[in-house]
Amino acid sequence: MNSTPDTINPRNLAEWTQVLSVQDMPIFSKTAKDLYEILDDDVKGVMELAAIILQDPNLTAKVLKMSNSPFYNHSRQNLTTVSRAIIFLGSNVIRELTVACSFFEAVLSPENKEQANRAIADSILAAVQAKEIAVNARLASPESIFVATLLNNIGPIAFWCFSGKHSREMTDLLKTGQLSREEIEKKVLGFKLEALTASLCKSWKLGGLIDEAISNPSSRNQEVHLVKLGREVAHAIGYGWESQEMLRCVRQVEQVTGQSSSIILTRLKNNTETAVKIAKQFGAKDASDFIKQAHTQVSQLDQEEALKSNIADRKQVQFKILQEIGFMMGGRFDINMLFEKALEGIHNGIGMDRTFFCLLSPDKLSLKEKIAFGWQKDQVGTKLDLKLTQNPNNLFYEGLNQVLGLWANPVTHQSLYTLHVTNLIGKVECFLLPVYTENKPIGLFYCDRATSHVPFTEDDFNTAKHFTQQATIALSIYRINKKPHDKSS
Repeated sequence: MNSTPDTINPRNLAEWTQVLSVQDMPIFSKTAKDLYEILDDDVKGVMELAAIILQDPNLTAKVLKMSNSPFYNHSRQNLTTVSRAIIFLGSNVIRELTVACSFFEAVLSPENKEQANRAIADSILAAVQAKEIAVNARLASPESIFVATLLNNIGPIAFWCFSGKHSREMTDLLKTGQLSREEIEKKVLGFKLEALTASLCKSWKLGGLIDEAISNPSSRNQEVHLVKLGREVAHAIGYGWESQEMLRCVRQVEQVTGQSSSIILTRLKNNTETAVKIAKQFGAKDASDFIKQAHTQVSQLDQEEALKSNIADRKQVQFKILQEIGFMMGGRFDINMLFEKALEGIHNGIGMDRTFFCLLSPDKLSLKEKIAFGWQKDQVGTKLDLKLTQNPNNLFYEGLNQVLGLWANPVTHQSLYTLHVTNLIGKVECFLLPVYTENKPIGLFYCDRATSHVPFTEDDFNTAKHFTQQATIALSIYRINKKPHDKSS
């Protein structure tokens, strides 16, 4: 799979469509066209379908893997050949499955950026929800609804996977928090990414339900409605299962399926867990993490049980790391190792999802990442860069200047969560713990539970502060011991 080099500079929607179709996703483009041109003749179509799949060994392996997954193969028949899969599951199901597998083969790579994986995660979650709603509504072609929903977001996915310098420019603008996503798309590209979806669909001649759902989302066609509903459910989950957005979606699903709201809500939650598994089976591991992070809800009871089962292990981790910090004070001292150990104590000893330690820049206008655990980054090797703003203060500035630490949440400290802050970390509850030396802040520890959503406790906050204090004490001892040596040298 190629990626668009920075030397290539598409100037408009037509050129972007051409670059993505011809240079970056030609295999998917050809496969999709071939698949949607066959099957008019039942016999000839089945033979050609098998031939298209078998000409690509990687695609063959993926199709067979997914054909044997519970999501498609409910009776758990062992399907070892493409021809057997077509006979058992049906040619239309295998065609839709092949389109999905071909799509992921085209876009997934180790270089995928955060924005790309978020877009892929949203598409998979929406597709799974739409298909399962279609099954419960007893529609004839749930697989076609799955693929139509999956590809309803191809423009953003293709852009973020292959856009090079343009994606970096858009990411930088997103971090400033000064413009909305749609405004940034227009500024950088001259068009919205949803227009790229329609253009790619036309270029690849996808046709059928895929085309209708993209070009006419307000259609009265029930299948188009379910594509749209799947996307709305995926979006609503981000607001919470009890939100007004979710309530509106549940009412729509009630009208389609005739089921009760309690049954629907349970099934939508189960579908979300299924989406995590499906993403992994397609090879979209990072996207599956985003589905869990953004949408998977953990019950209060489950949270409490998890905390009880982990508390002994975490206490052992805390004790071990505090011992190691103590040994460093009396032996060979490594500042980088000190901060890494303290961060490890916070991350593993308390049970955090995301943590980092940043140092204050020489101009005191930003915090620069030194160590981070649990973060999905736009690109490998990129570092967090936290801007410090005053009047009004943002979260990072306030945290750096709270000597005893700041336990922040988006409700109580709403004004601190500026666009720059939310673009970097989201609107999540967090601890911010500054490191001081000679009464001046030099750095900041940050931690949150953005994925698991396990509530913070007073003990968590005190333990995080304790690790920060131990790092501060060790640093002070190091500087005191170092001064005589500096004067004599």
